[in-house]
Amino acid sequence: MNESASSFIPHPSSFGRVAVIHDWLTGMRGGEAVLEGILDALPGAELFTLFHFPGSVSPKIESRRIHTSFLQPIARRVRDYRKLLPLFPRAVRELDLRDFDVIVSSSHCVAKSVQARGKPHLCYCHTPMRYVWDRFDDYFPKSKPVARAAAKVVAARLRGWDARTASEVTQFLANSEFVRKRISDYYHRDAEVVHPFVDEEFLSAGLADARDDYHVIVSALVPYKRIDVAMNSKRNLVIIGGGPLLEKLRRTAPPNVELLGSVQRDRIVERLSRARSLILPGIEDFGITPLEAMAVGTPVVALRAGGALDSVVEGRTGIFFERQDVESLRRALDAVESRHWDRAALRSHAAQFSRGLFTEKFLDALNRVAATGDLQQ
Repeated sequence: MNESASSFIPHPSSFGRVAVIHDWLTGMRGGEAVLEGILDALPGAELFTLFHFPGSVSPKIESRRIHTSFLQPIARRVRDYRKLLPLFPRAVRELDLRDFDVIVSSSHCVAKSVQARGKPHLCYCHTPMRYVWDRFDDYFPKSKPVARAAAKVVAARLRGWDARTASEVTQFLANSEFVRKRISDYYHRDAEVVHPFVDEEFLSAGLADARDDYHVIVSALVPYKRIDVAMNSKRNLVIIGGGPLLEKLRRTAPPNVELLGSVQRDRIVERLSRARSLILPGIEDFGITPLEAMAVGTPVVALRAGGALDSVVEGRTGIFFERQDVESLRRALDAVESRHWDRAALRSHAAQFSRGLFTEKFLDALNRVAATGDLQQ
């Protein structure tokens, strides 16, 4: 933290009682890594969520006092908890935060719509709710007409509710310029961009100049990630991650594609460190995996869209492809394979997205938001 910033950022205890709300706790992905950073910055905060599957997130998160909604026993019994989407608004609005002085939401669905009752509320927005805005077709495909028709009715109602409750947030933080624009388009609110951070485990790993003959994808296996584009590239490909498409992809994967499923972080570091590139075939809200790849000296091949534009520097840390199709991706892979990459320069770029800088900017924003509460007294 730089000296000028630290002079006006208070100790977290000066915020009073802080409630942090995250949509749900069912696994460690990019949003949960950011949540961990928020909790580290606020050691006394209590954590609220719609539902929590014990043991599914990091020990740091599990160690907090975690409050859940009435959906907790229901979510544990259903195969796909996203089917409970129509109940999410009621569940989040019934969370009782009246005894807290400051509210922080870490939101990719409904967390930002918690009732703050006029208390200062800082929302770190990973994305506006994908299910009802720009990713509806991915989650409710035309191939399932009955479910899609029912979802259309629910989505229309949720869009109005989601936009209305955005007015109750004191200040939005966005994880990328891409998400900042979506917040403006859907909520008609401005947001300050505070990028996520890359974990030190990637920055401290060894830098290998020699590489094995494969590329890597690290991703949740859901339709909008467009894993299919990379699988048809005819390159040796290692896919890391779980999700609804895992079993289908295992059945249809050609011999040059290896699907590892969900693995421990040290295995991700190992595979990324020896790969020719990390492929990002979908549109990401921000995407922490490109930074993790750069941190171990691996260039990124990314679609020229979304949050990758905030982290990838063309020709220095990666190559962009223009269209979400196999031919465009192949040309980018040819380019990344033919170039000599400065591994140290890749790591140096990733190191700019540090946890320290994230904490500094986050606490600075929270300080300004908390000050609005003092004015309301």
